[in-house]
Amino acid sequence: MTNSPQPLLSMRLSVYYSGKLCVLRDVALDIQPGEIVGLVGQSGSGKSTLALAILGLLGMKNASAEGHIYFRGDDLLSLNEREIRKIRGSQLGLVLQSPLTSLNPALKIRTQLKEAWRAHASGTAADCDNAIRGAMASVSLPHDDEFLKRHPGQLSVGQAQRVLIAMAMIHRPALLIADEATSALDVITQSEILALFAGLNRQTGMGMLYISHDLASVAGICHRIAILHQGEIVECAPTARIFTAPQHPYTQRLIAALPQVPIHIEKAIAAKAGPSQY
Repeated sequence: MTNSPQPLLSMRLSVYYSGKLCVLRDVALDIQPGEIVGLVGQSGSGKSTLALAILGLLGMKNASAEGHIYFRGDDLLSLNEREIRKIRGSQLGLVLQSPLTSLNPALKIRTQLKEAWRAHASGTAADCDNAIRGAMASVSLPHDDEFLKRHPGQLSVGQAQRVLIAMAMIHRPALLIADEATSALDVITQSEILALFAGLNRQTGMGMLYISHDLASVAGICHRIAILHQGEIVECAPTARIFTAPQHPYTQRLIAALPQVPIHIEKAIAAKAGPSQY
């Protein structure tokens, strides 16, 4: 993780849905360049609403926000749709939960990657092809013509999720938002995708907001974890501290509900305790 006095993302905001109570209340969160921050909360806690606020998509939910979201020095909440559209998809990447519904079943993989590239870039057909092949290679997928001519329905769920990640990474965003990006996958594929996210973070230095309802799934890749409960961030701390010394009662209940502490966290605890006397 890169230390920096200037956060990549820094927010403090409240979000209101039309005719409803406040959904997010004075939520404060920052992400440093190269840092992976996990956002954990149960369904309905406001996780996806926070992602929509960052992406400037609250209008889809007839919602409004108060406060600020500084991204690379600019307040995203002050930008109009044309201005934020230039950032969304290029500097801000997004990976959603269900790849087989996020991808267009009628279009070939190459076509969808080409559209993603041309949305924020211009150049020759060779430039586009090189970008596509590079993005596919970065997620460990074949980038030959035979594979790129396939439709989403001809891929496994894991392959389709990697295609989504390739589309999100094709412009090398500074911040990638993964919203429940592994919840539709089996355990083995989930582990592979988490390892892929961690590898991309190391290789590119991008920041990442990893959103999940599953505390254990974020433990392996996140530098810090923020706990969202009933529209408020009740605790935010380094991952090991969340697991070893949770402060808020809600976080304590989450930890107590885990069947076991993730093995790498156990190793961290053992290392802090020093060598065994036996």
